Amino acid sequence: MWPVKTWETVLKLHHIAAGLFILVFFFAVVYLSHDINYLNLFKNQIRVKRSESSADNIYSSQQCDHFSGRWVYDNVSYPLYEESQCAFMEGAFACQKYGRKNLKYQNWRWQPHHCNLPRFNGTLLLEKLKGKKLIFVGDSLCRNQWVSMLCLIESSLPPSSIKMFNFTGNLQYFHIKEHETTIGFYWSPFLVESNCDDPWQHQSAGQTVRVHGIEKHARHWNDADILVFDSYAWWINYDIQVLWGSVGSPDAIHKTVAMKDRRFEMALNTWSDWLEINVNRSKTKLFFMSASPYTLRGETWGQCYNVTEPEAKVEEASSSGIRYSSYSSSSSSRRRKRLASIVESTLQKLETRGVRVEYVRITGLSEYRRDAHPSIYRSFYTTNNQKQKKLDPNSYADCVHWCLPGVPDVWNQILYSFLLLI
Repeated sequence: MWPVKTWETVLKLHHIAAGLFILVFFFAVVYLSHDINYLNLFKNQIRVKRSESSADNIYSSQQCDHFSGRWVYDNVSYPLYEESQCAFMEGAFACQKYGRKNLKYQNWRWQPHHCNLPRFNGTLLLEKLKGKKLIFVGDSLCRNQWVSMLCLIESSLPPSSIKMFNFTGNLQYFHIKEHETTIGFYWSPFLVESNCDDPWQHQSAGQTVRVHGIEKHARHWNDADILVFDSYAWWINYDIQVLWGSVGSPDAIHKTVAMKDRRFEMALNTWSDWLEINVNRSKTKLFFMSASPYTLRGETWGQCYNVTEPEAKVEEASSSGIRYSSYSSSSSSRRRKRLASIVESTLQKLETRGVRVEYVRITGLSEYRRDAHPSIYRSFYTTNNQKQKKLDPNSYADCVHWCLPGVPDVWNQILYSFLLLI
């Protein structure tokens, strides 16, 4: 009889153990499911740690639509730098210095719908750019982006860092000796040669473009490892003449092209031909910024004076098109869209010829941000009398460039996400 009782006892103990296991498992599931998904949090922690140390683990740029999203107010982690602390800041972009009191424009973060942009890390970028040359080529909006990039990386440089700032004709560049890194800006508003090529004394009237001439400019940036191009704003002028021959030559022939957008197309064809022949396809990374939205002085639509908030969302900004807004109602905006289609067509043709240029579509996301232009809060050659500027904002309001910190920082954050994958 003793063995039978023993087996009965053993079976009872098994039942008790099984019951306890089920009970513990139930409480464990409840505990781990409380408020957060622990496993997902763990995965996210691992992902964040890896992304800080290796670009290979950052989301794929091809899988992330950087350009479809929304602006989120974030006064905790933004701005990414202080205007007064940036040694490279210029008066045209220093809105706080020139009297702007409402600084909320500095605190908006761009949030793509289905992914996160990596937070800008200047140290990591400089490691990526070690021994490399990054050159921005274009007009003053391109310069706006270049200054933003310098302000973003400056805080990552140690005080003892050897920094050299140089001017060579149209080229300005910042060289970081420890990394042998150069980050420069080359003034060429039409990309091709023109009578507006002086970086300080621009021709505002009687503009002439040599649509088949680019070598004068290109020889200054043909050794760059990364090139970021921009060319829209100066093409809006309908009175540009096309030049056959050399700029300033008495034998040169000036012509007016009836199809105004054809001038831009001819210039881009010259630019794309130069890339196809001269660029090192295994080494050089190429980017072309889409048009920055703006309103010219005198236009009634899209003025930015006294605008202090981003526009309410009417429809999503997307990578496939430009959102209609007050910007889009201006004549310059309608022209800008036609020029954008020429750029897209040119880049598609280049890709079929084996030259890949990444089109950085910042137009749609920037269109929300009329609040972030300098308006009257910047330096002017004519006057810096704030009272006078307020009395006549239509004459002074700059609705073309952008305050810094501000929207160009987001352009560079998107550019940064591409550069990390190089």
